[in-house]
Amino acid sequence: MNETHRWIASNGGHEMAMTIAGNVGKSRGGGARSMEITNAPLPGEDSVAEQTWHAWSKFAESKSRDSGMYYDSVESPPVDPSDPDQLRAGILAARGDADWLDVEWIVSTIYSGHMPRSRSQRMFLNQLVAAEDQLICPEDWDNCAVDDRLEDSDAITLGFDGGRTDDATALVAIRVPDRLIVPLGVWEKPDGPAGDGWQVDRATVDGAVRNAMERYDVQAFHADVALWESYVDAWSEDYRDRLVIKASPQSAVGRDMRGGLQELTLANERLMAAVEDGHVRHPGEAVPLGRTLRRHVLNARRRPNRYGLSFGKPNRESAHKVDAYAATLLADLARHRLIESGKTRPSERSGAVYFF
Repeated sequence: MNETHRWIASNGGHEMAMTIAGNVGKSRGGGARSMEITNAPLPGEDSVAEQTWHAWSKFAESKSRDSGMYYDSVESPPVDPSDPDQLRAGILAARGDADWLDVEWIVSTIYSGHMPRSRSQRMFLNQLVAAEDQLICPEDWDNCAVDDRLEDSDAITLGFDGGRTDDATALVAIRVPDRLIVPLGVWEKPDGPAGDGWQVDRATVDGAVRNAMERYDVQAFHADVALWESYVDAWSEDYRDRLVIKASPQSAVGRDMRGGLQELTLANERLMAAVEDGHVRHPGEAVPLGRTLRRHVLNARRRPNRYGLSFGKPNRESAHKVDAYAATLLADLARHRLIESGKTRPSERSGAVYFF
């Protein structure tokens, strides 16, 4: 399995890896093995190489049983790539005993400017680094993981971003007292032939929203109206009396993300800073959709505008979705506006209450 950092869902890489794993598993006597050769993967791209790295990390942290995996990666220590001497030292460290690699030729390749600095670090230094325009660093997001869950009757805010066919649909909750982020639903177009003609099951999504409203103490709910106008209107009509604040002057629930750029930009910067400072929490991969939320968060790219720093997909046609991040942003905006209003409804649960 060569260059598995390029094996992603959209090019059939995930399916190929599963096929190989299945064939290895069916080998007589268990004698077959697979070998994976790769550069450092791009964090958040969910390549086969990144999946392998996560599997090894769990084993190294004693969080999963021994799967018979042998992981060998020689990485450069932190160096300043702009310093030729440090760069040479890093390349020498990363190449290990592959002494046929020409260090000076690699240095000239890096300094030619034909590839971003982050890609040079992944390719020649074996360092797991994010793209330059990545909104949130993987380390910052992963450092916010905690062993915690939502419980019935918790005070929460909800965020919703809906698609129809290609874009994903996401419903995310944030617990009001401690800013715990929990994905309640993410619906994505299936890969391969299963995705032909696919549309999100709107009745299922509607059911998930209504279940959240009944199960938790939802104090604010911000939902992007695009493509879901009738459903947002129905949610607003049915639950307006239970919500402490309105999402907009026109609706108890509807918050059109095509408008209010300044407020959304400030909300994005506020959420970014909270992640960097460890002032949000999430259950990580301990919940079913934790890995999906992480992928969407790490897919988000920096998009400057006249008000500051917003977010977007890598490009308009990108298969790397960010809808769960958009839903998280709306839920966090709802929580911020709720707290600033001074109208927060006391939680039914006992215990300490603290705000970030």
